[in-house]
Amino acid sequence: MDDFAEIRPYHDNEVVPVLAKLLLDPELLNIVANLRIPTLNRYLPWLVRPVITWYLRRELKDVRTVADFQHVIKRYMDTMIEDHTSSFTVSGLEVLGSSAAYLFISNHRDIALDPAFVNYALYHHERDTVRIAIGDNLLSKPFAADLMRLNKSFIVQRSARGPRQMLAAFRQLANYIRFSLLEERSSIWIAQREGRAKDGNDATEAAVIKMIGMAQKKPDESFSDYINQLNIVPVAISYEWDPLDAAKAKELVQVERDGAYLKAEHEDLKNIGIGVLGSKGDVHVSFGAPLKGEFTDAAMVAAQLDEAIIDQYHLHASNVLAYTRLYNDESWRDLRVPDISGADIVEFDQHFAEIPQEYRVKAMEIYANPVRNQLRSRDLRAIGEVI
Repeated sequence: MDDFAEIRPYHDNEVVPVLAKLLLDPELLNIVANLRIPTLNRYLPWLVRPVITWYLRRELKDVRTVADFQHVIKRYMDTMIEDHTSSFTVSGLEVLGSSAAYLFISNHRDIALDPAFVNYALYHHERDTVRIAIGDNLLSKPFAADLMRLNKSFIVQRSARGPRQMLAAFRQLANYIRFSLLEERSSIWIAQREGRAKDGNDATEAAVIKMIGMAQKKPDESFSDYINQLNIVPVAISYEWDPLDAAKAKELVQVERDGAYLKAEHEDLKNIGIGVLGSKGDVHVSFGAPLKGEFTDAAMVAAQLDEAIIDQYHLHASNVLAYTRLYNDESWRDLRVPDISGADIVEFDQHFAEIPQEYRVKAMEIYANPVRNQLRSRDLRAIGEVI
């Protein structure tokens, strides 16, 4: 009996029938048509549909397994990184065993790209790719869920209603994470919080750790023993430029001013497209050492994750310049920061000139907060050493 059939990624024997179904999905075909040949699709959709179907059949004709499908995705990721990033760098993988299963917990800045960049880093260092946690709120279209599950995603059922239903969904999710890591020896990626850190402050929600801990086998395992079994790896993903910085700043300003922000229908799906196709500048993925130690509760695990993710975060010129402009403070020079060139300053000024004036300061705060957090972390360590 498959206890995780509703949420797990597809198995290899399910790939061909799922793809056959997707190639008949009119909504998916229309989206691909709008991406590939938008003008022609607007005026002659009846002509475009067969062309797009033929194109997708050709792209996917040799796909028989999940690995085959991910190889197709990898080609598109290569193109996206070449076209929309200035550089892509990775650090920390040398401390991780190539055959071990890890629970990668990362900061969360972009809906789709955070796990995609983690997978890209692993793939190009000849490591197995991860199974990706994705909320069902992002899968309002059936074809989206199928595509994600073909790409090793598993479903977080955030739409569950009522305490009993929510508890059952979280317990099933926790058990699946345990099963994947300890039984199937397959790594997992999950964000440190529900929803993106739109203000640039990366913080782990203890509730995420509590959910993971629901699969602890009591009384045979202590909480600390179980956490150590999971090989939790903190991951910090940093973007020089966030294609959605103006949108995030607008939302933050409206929440502060009006007390709420009303999200448009399918806004998350639209943001995925903007994030993928927007310019990101330099991107860095930093892998930390697995968490080890005595953990009394979820808050203690979350605190250790926060410290690691904040310290690992690779600062860019955009972060340093935003901090300097906002606070006129030079203490950032004590941190690991890049050299700031005249070209960096020109690019910074041009970028923020394109953001509406009413959202500009908030957008700068988004970039400055990682610097503030590293300075705060440094100061807390200094206080601890004195004490």
